[in-house]
Amino acid sequence: MAEDIRDTVILGTGCAGLTAAIYTARANLKPLVLEGHEPGGQLSITTLVENFPGWPDGIQGPELIENMRKQASRFGAEFRLGHLATADLTKHPFALNLGRETVHARTLIIASGASARWLGLPSEQALIGHGVSSCATCDGFFFSGKEIAVVGGGDSAMEEALFLTRFATKVTLIHRREHFRASRIMLDRAIAHPKIAFMTNAVVQEVLGVDSKEVQGIRVLDTKTGVESDLAVSGLFLGIGHIPNASMFAGQLDLDEDGYIKTHNNVFTRIPGVYACGDVQDRRYKQAITAAGTGCMAALEAEKYLEEHGH
Repeated sequence: MAEDIRDTVILGTGCAGLTAAIYTARANLKPLVLEGHEPGGQLSITTLVENFPGWPDGIQGPELIENMRKQASRFGAEFRLGHLATADLTKHPFALNLGRETVHARTLIIASGASARWLGLPSEQALIGHGVSSCATCDGFFFSGKEIAVVGGGDSAMEEALFLTRFATKVTLIHRREHFRASRIMLDRAIAHPKIAFMTNAVVQEVLGVDSKEVQGIRVLDTKTGVESDLAVSGLFLGIGHIPNASMFAGQLDLDEDGYIKTHNNVFTRIPGVYACGDVQDRRYKQAITAAGTGCMAALEAEKYLEEHGH
C-alpha cells in the first residue's frame, strides 16, 4: 500500500485551523484537516459573536465556524473526524498516528487550540452560552447593567473581573481559598475597585436557571461553615485558565511552563515545516480574529516552505 503523504495536515477546526485550511486549499495544497476532540473550537459553544469584522449585526459562533468550513471545502480542503494520537516529528515527512492509520505530512499546522477549564458541574455545562462563559472580552457586553460572578483566584480571574466592571453593576469574585494566587498588583487593583466584591473560602455548587435556559443565580458553599447560600447573578464567568491542547508534542516542540507551544516570528516552531497558530500558542490575546490571523500566517509559511523544497 502506498504511503499517504500530504503536503499539509492541519490539526483543529477553530478559527485558526479553518483559516489555514482556506489559504492552503486556495494554494492547491489539498490540506487534510483533522477535526480533533472539540470540532469548531471554542466558537462552537459561543452564541453571538459581535467583534468579528464583517458582521455588523453579529453572527452566531457555530454559524461563523460553519461558514469558514464551507469556504475551505469549496477550495478543496478535506475534513476528517478524529484526532492525533501521537506524532513523530524527527523524520520527514512527519509521521502522524491517527489511531487506525498513519498519515505523513510534508508540513504540519498545529491549530489544536486551548480548552477552557470548567468547574465540571452539569448545570454549568448546560448553561454555557446562556450566561456561563469563559471569555469576558467575548461576552462581557451582554451583561451591561447586571450583576455577575467570576470564579478564580489568579491573575486571569482578576483581569476578567476588572474588565467586566465596564459593563456590570457589580462583580463578585469567588475563590475557594482564603489567599489568592494573583500577583500583588492585580489583586490590589481588584480590591480597590468599588464594583468588585469578594467571596473567599467559597465553592460554586450549582448554577441556577437550567429550566429557563438562562442563569438566574448560583448556589455557593462556604467551605469553613458548611452553609450554602444563593447569590442572585445574571452571569457566571470562569477565570481559572485554559489548557492548551499540545501535550502530544511534549519533548519534540518547545512548550512553556503552562503547556503552550513556543513560537518565534509569530508561528514558527523549533522544527522547520511545523507551525503553530491560534490559542495553542497564544496566551495573550485569545480572540477569534487573532487566531484567524495566525492561521493565515501559518498557511503562507507552509506554502513557502513547500515551494522552497520543491513541492
